[in-house]
Amino acid sequence: MTNPAAAALIARSNRLGADPKNTNYAGGNTSAKGVETDPVTGEPVELLWVKGSGGDLGTLTEPGLAVLRLDRMRSLVDVYPGIDREDEMVAAFDYCLHGKGGAAPSIDTAMHGLVDAAHVDHLHPDSGIAIATAADGEALTKEIFGDRVVWVPWRRPGFQLGLDIAEIKHRNPQAIGCILGGHGITAWGDTSEEAEAHSLMIIDTAADYIAENSRAEPFGPALEGYAALPPAERRARAAALAPTIRGIASADRPMVGHYTDSDEVLDFLAHAEHPRLAALGTSCPDHFLRTKVKPLVLDLPPTAPVEESLARLHDLAVAYREDYQAYYDRHATPDSPAIRGKDPLIVLVPGVGMFSFGKDKQTARVAGEFYVNAINVMRGAEGLSSYQPIDETEKFRIEYWALEEAKLQRMPKPKPLATRVALVTGAASGIGRATAQKLAAEGACVVIADLSLEKAQEAAREIGGADVAVGVQVDVSDEAAVQAAVDAAVLAFGGVDLVVNNAGLSLSRSLMETTEQDWDLQHDVMAKGSFLVAKATAKVMIEQQLGGDIVYISSKNAIFAGPNNVAYGAAKADQAHQVRLLAAELGEHGIKVNGVNPDGVVQGSGIFASGWGANRAAVYGVEEEDLGKFYAQRTILRREVLPDHIANAVFVLCGPELTHTTGLHIPVDAGVAAAFLR
Repeated sequence: MTNPAAAALIARSNRLGADPKNTNYAGGNTSAKGVETDPVTGEPVELLWVKGSGGDLGTLTEPGLAVLRLDRMRSLVDVYPGIDREDEMVAAFDYCLHGKGGAAPSIDTAMHGLVDAAHVDHLHPDSGIAIATAADGEALTKEIFGDRVVWVPWRRPGFQLGLDIAEIKHRNPQAIGCILGGHGITAWGDTSEEAEAHSLMIIDTAADYIAENSRAEPFGPALEGYAALPPAERRARAAALAPTIRGIASADRPMVGHYTDSDEVLDFLAHAEHPRLAALGTSCPDHFLRTKVKPLVLDLPPTAPVEESLARLHDLAVAYREDYQAYYDRHATPDSPAIRGKDPLIVLVPGVGMFSFGKDKQTARVAGEFYVNAINVMRGAEGLSSYQPIDETEKFRIEYWALEEAKLQRMPKPKPLATRVALVTGAASGIGRATAQKLAAEGACVVIADLSLEKAQEAAREIGGADVAVGVQVDVSDEAAVQAAVDAAVLAFGGVDLVVNNAGLSLSRSLMETTEQDWDLQHDVMAKGSFLVAKATAKVMIEQQLGGDIVYISSKNAIFAGPNNVAYGAAKADQAHQVRLLAAELGEHGIKVNGVNPDGVVQGSGIFASGWGANRAAVYGVEEEDLGKFYAQRTILRREVLPDHIANAVFVLCGPELTHTTGLHIPVDAGVAAAFLR
C-alpha cells in the first residue's frame, strides 16, 4: 500500500502536471520524504520518493517514482568527487534505492534529496522561465518576490546544483523557493499542500507581474505583410508546403510531423523581432532537447508564391545543416557523442504556422508544444527586459551530455513501420480496417479514409488517439475530395509514405442486367478512384523525397473470369494494370507499387454486407451465411480468406523485408488455380 507521503506526492504531481501553466509535458519533478519500516531490520527508515527519469507529472503513478534511502543518498555528499566528475553520481543513486521496482532516478534527484524540506517541486512554468531567462533576472526576482524567492545562477542540472539549492535554503530560512537562472523554478514546503501552494504562488506571482508590467509589443512592431493568412487559406498553404518541409526535416532520418497554427505562433511570426529571438534559441534544457537549439525560419511573407517559398526552404535547409555542423564542431570534444543529425525539428512559416518533427507523432506534437512554451518565455522576458538564454556552450554540454546519450541508447528498438504515415481508403470496415489496424500495430501513423466520416473516426478511435490514427471522409471518385483527404493526412502527420487503395464496391449482375450506371459507379470508385488517390499521394511522396509504397487491393477477379461480375472484374483488371504502369513510372522516385489479389473476403466486409454476398450466394446456390465456407472449399488449401490475411500481405509488401520488390501481385486466395499469375 502506498505510503501517505508518497500518495500525497502523486496527487500533488497530477494536479500540477495537469495545468500547462505550471510545467511542460514530462518536464520537472517532485518529491516527498517520509518514514517506513525497513523489512530487514524492522526499524524505521527515512525514504525519498521522487519522480523518476522520463516520467510525466500529470500522469504520474507509483511505478513512476524512484524510492531511495535518504541516509544513503545524503551520504553521497561525503564521496562527491567534484563538479568535473558529477555525472558519476547518477550511477551512485542506484546504490541508494530501497526495495524492488520503481523508476530510474533522474539527474535532479540530488535537488530533492539534499534540500532540507519534506516536499520539493521543480517545475518549468513559462512565467518562471521568463524571469529566469531575462537579462536582469536576478534583479527582477528580488523586485517581484523580495527575499521569499532566491535567485540561483545557471548551473547544469546535477549533484552540484542540488548542493547549491540546499545551501541557499539553509542560508535563507524565510525563502519558499528559488528561480533557477535559464532553467525554471524550485519550491518546497513542510507538507505537500504547502509545497504546492508555494509553487503556485511563484508561478502566478511571476505571471501577474509580467501581465502588469510588460511593454505593449514585446516582439516589436508588426511586420507588414506577415499577418496570419485566413484559416482556410493558411491550411491550404500549409498542406502545400508540408511535404517539402518534412523532407527537409528527414534528410538524416525519417520523421513524423505535426502542424499548428496557434495564436502564439502566428503572433510571434507577425512581429519584427521574431528572426532575432528565434536565432537566440530556447533556454530551458527540456525545451531545446526536444526542439534543437533553434528553429529554421522561412524569411518570406505568406503571400510569396508557393514555388518561391519551396525554393527558399531548400536553400535555408542547406544553410541550417551547415550552421548546425559548425555548432557541433565548435564545441565537440573527443569524448562527445557523434552528431545526431543536422536537420531542424522546428520549422516556422510566417502567416502559416509551425511544423514540428519527431520520431513519432507524440514526440513531434510535444516538440511543437515546447516551442510554444519557448515563445511564451521570450514574450515574458522581452516584455520586462530582454531575452537572454543560456549560452551556446552550455546548450551543447546538455544536448550532447553523456547521460542524455545513455538515455537515448536505452530506448526500445522502433517498430518496423515507425515514422511511416499510411493512408488507407475504405478503411472503416473489412479489409481496409484490418489493414489500418495492422499498419498501426507495426508502428505506422494511419489515416482512415472512408465515405462515412463517422465510421472512419470510430475506426480511428479503436486504433488509438490522434497521435496514432485519424479518420477523414473521402469519396475517392471525386478529385477534390481526394485532395482534401490527402491534405488532411499531410496536416495530421506531416506527409504520406504508404498508401493502400482499398475502397471498392460490387454489384453482382450479368452482362444484360448491368447498366451503364452500374459500370460507371464501379469504375469510378475502383479504377478512377485508385488513379486519383495514387496521383495525389505520389505527388506528396515525390516532394518528400523519401520514397514510399502504394498498394492496390485488387482481386483474383482481375485474372479469374467468373460469372455475373463483368463491371467488377473489369474494374479490378484496370487496378491490376495500374500497379504495373505506376511501378514502372514511379520507381525513379523510390516509390514501390504492388498489389494484393484476395479471394472473396466475407467476414467484416462492407461489400458483402451490402448485397454482393447475397447475390454471389444465389449465383453459387448456397446460403449466404455459408458463402465463406463455400469459397474456402473451392481453394487448394481449403481455407477461408479473412481480412487479417490481406492486412498481413500489405505489411509484408511495405515492411523491411521486401525493399526491392515492385510491380508484384500477391495472391491471397488460399489457392485458386484459375487465378494463378502467368
